[in-house]
Amino acid sequence: MTGVTVEPVRTQDDGGEAPVPPPAARGRRRLREAVLLCLAVLISTFGYLYAGLATTGEIPPQLAGFAGSMVCLALVPHLVLRRWAPDADPLILPLATLLSGIGLVLLFRLDFAYAKRYESPGTASGQLLWTVIGVAVCVGVLLVLRDHRRLQRYIYLTMAVALVLLMAPAAFPGDTYGAKRWIFLGPLSFQPGEFVKTMIAVFFAGYLVTHRDALALTGRKVLGVRLPPGRQLAPILAVWVLSLMVLILERDLGTSLIFFGLFVVMLYAATERTSWVVCGLLMAAVGAAAVGSTEPHVKGRIVAWLHPFDIYLPKGQRPPGLISDQAAQALFGFGSGGVTGTGLGRGHPELIGFAGRSDFILTTVGEELGLAGVMAILLLYALLVQRGLSVALRSRDPFGKLLAVGLAAALALQVFVVAGGVLGLIPLTGKALPFLAKGGSSLVANWLMVALLLRISDAAGRERAPARPE
Repeated sequence: MTGVTVEPVRTQDDGGEAPVPPPAARGRRRLREAVLLCLAVLISTFGYLYAGLATTGEIPPQLAGFAGSMVCLALVPHLVLRRWAPDADPLILPLATLLSGIGLVLLFRLDFAYAKRYESPGTASGQLLWTVIGVAVCVGVLLVLRDHRRLQRYIYLTMAVALVLLMAPAAFPGDTYGAKRWIFLGPLSFQPGEFVKTMIAVFFAGYLVTHRDALALTGRKVLGVRLPPGRQLAPILAVWVLSLMVLILERDLGTSLIFFGLFVVMLYAATERTSWVVCGLLMAAVGAAAVGSTEPHVKGRIVAWLHPFDIYLPKGQRPPGLISDQAAQALFGFGSGGVTGTGLGRGHPELIGFAGRSDFILTTVGEELGLAGVMAILLLYALLVQRGLSVALRSRDPFGKLLAVGLAAALALQVFVVAGGVLGLIPLTGKALPFLAKGGSSLVANWLMVALLLRISDAAGRERAPARPE
């Protein structure tokens, strides 16, 4: 990732007219997008049909409604992009639509298993409603926010709201399983941390564009590495302390890791200084070690990560703090899936328990679609992250460049901490897997991220267009 210093570009904001790509180029982008959206709808509809046949032996009665909903979810934002963001990246919307469709198929399949074993109510219909709301938010942002640079005017207000939302769950009761992620307003509840990652990316992008030179050009070299000066360490120290407060007060390991990791990634993208990465990794290791050895909830997650199968020992022989068999059941599920899986609807992912439809939904993919299915899902995430980084590379606007990097990094970090925890690479964090897992807050926040990436990519497409002949 190169630095953010770029040549000035004449835009409508500074009195000039942004270059307009030829109509043929715009048409080709939107045609590719339409073809990929059709493919995403077909894959989702076929998966829904297959899941119904595998679990009940009959064609699902809601198949027509599901197919119609997927068509609308793909068609409406596509038409909006044709009219109001014709130069947007043609892959971002199809990738988000396909991931959302696969998530709906997996929840539809899991509803049968959970109803049979736990008499649990279904969640697929509610998730479809939240998907509609998320796409509506995406469309609304595209219609209202015609220029992403307007966000730069409100970065301090954005950060103030983000800090309030980030710390607010500490004032509410924790969930049944220890972490404090929720804000309760009467019958409604939501996870503010899902929205905070986008708001923090907006603030970091604006702050780093303003202070890039001070962060990049000062400091002394030690062993070939230019270390940041003491006063410039203040921002990273403040973010480090705040992430530790989230970890201690709310026992939310996932949000803390994403929050701090996002800041370090954006610092490196803005300054190209490896010293920030070194400082960030050292501070993360020190903080994790301190909190992991003192906070019981976090310590229990670490014990479950290190000794997942000890849960099957007699109670007196189990390590202190080990109370759940989820990690072990997830590994059993991945092992039984093999390369190609047992087949959709033919596994037992419900043995995971309550989390099988949230962060452990990847276990369903591993068991029933095998290693091939897991790799396909991870490749879809990787493609979406790559498109975000591609938008950053193509953008000539420093704020848009850093914001695209931040949004892509936030998605990559969340996928890593969730998938890594389920696969046993790192301790469990309890965060929702983007687009796939049950959760309205996560789904709406991820579609908000998609809207911002589309808006930035549209601006980048106009900026890089060849000038029109006089």
